[in-house]
Amino acid sequence: MADEVERLLSGRTRDIRLTGELRRRFDERLWRQTAKVIRSWMIWVAFVDVLTLALNALLLPGQIVLSMIAPACLLPPAAILTAVVWNKPRPAAVQRASLLVGMFLILLSVGLVGVFTGGEFYERHLSIMLFVATSAITIFSVPLAWTTAIACYALCLYFILQWHNPLLEAGSVVAATLFFSCGIIATVVARRTMNILAQKTFLLDCRDQRRVAELADANARLERLARTDPLTGIANRRWMMETLEGLWRNGRETGVVAAMLMCDIDHFKALNDRLGHSEGDRCLVKVAGIIQSCVRADRDLVSRHGGEEFLIVLPDVDEEEAVAVARRIRESVEAAALPNPASRVGPSVTLSVGVAFKSAVDTDVSLANLQHEADMALYRAKEAGRNQVSIFRRPPAAAGQAAARRQG
Repeated sequence: MADEVERLLSGRTRDIRLTGELRRRFDERLWRQTAKVIRSWMIWVAFVDVLTLALNALLLPGQIVLSMIAPACLLPPAAILTAVVWNKPRPAAVQRASLLVGMFLILLSVGLVGVFTGGEFYERHLSIMLFVATSAITIFSVPLAWTTAIACYALCLYFILQWHNPLLEAGSVVAATLFFSCGIIATVVARRTMNILAQKTFLLDCRDQRRVAELADANARLERLARTDPLTGIANRRWMMETLEGLWRNGRETGVVAAMLMCDIDHFKALNDRLGHSEGDRCLVKVAGIIQSCVRADRDLVSRHGGEEFLIVLPDVDEEEAVAVARRIRESVEAAALPNPASRVGPSVTLSVGVAFKSAVDTDVSLANLQHEADMALYRAKEAGRNQVSIFRRPPAAAGQAAARRQG
């Protein structure tokens, strides 16, 4: 469809022809407005017919009024039935038949009022009939074939009824028909131009919507790239920090309960030197996947914090749960048996983990403090021989000072 839209817009406007799926979508989009216009027009014509008949009954002699009643009564039912058919979407054939038959009966009713009444009303009502046809052609946004059909039988009715007008000669009938034909043909051409412009507007909207969707998709991809580590596919450091800052801001009043885990692959540089950077990259991807499988996918945050470092944040957990997650991550990495022949810990890849915890009462612990504490715990794990979990414990004095400040 995108190619078809571009092809139609690249050509001349007058050559635009919608087909297939584009035509179906255009008709669906235009139907509500078109149906509303047709219903309003039909109801208005029926109202004007009844009102005119009532005024004629008051102003004209009774004999003339009686001659008008029979043909005038044909118009309201035809208009109302057409409006009812266009009250909801129906098959195109039904809509086409209702509109064309309804318009024929309406024009016939107006013309026969003049024929049955005679005299000055003969010519007047035939002119009114053409005016009714012209107004319908102008405002009905329907296919050109429907518009042409309305124009043709309006002119045919005019010619036939005028031909039997005793007050006109044949030459005058032909001349009048040709004159009105020029006006109606111009109206049909104008209606065709409006239809083509409506189709072009639809095509432009389709192209704009596609471009907006493409732009939104490109922006989404850029946003994913901006917050995702390209190697491991997990969050990068920048996105993690922005997310944590938002978490800390939102939890300023109620207090944030969270644990922060800092993980580091043991002797990763030696692995790179011995097995090469491609194997090092493979190791990072595998470890990132293992870490993600050990945390809650809907709540916990995992990011690549540095070369071989990973930062994990566990919201709304207690210290025991945080330590359990840290141990599960360490054991899962060791159990994966990823090769690291250069490690001094063992033949496979291992992980050192530092854990820092912040409870709701630790209001003085900032994001930077908690990250620093996780770093310190990781350093202690490495100092203690690596491949283990170390927990940061705040000194009792610091805890007491924090409690005193809260009481004060």
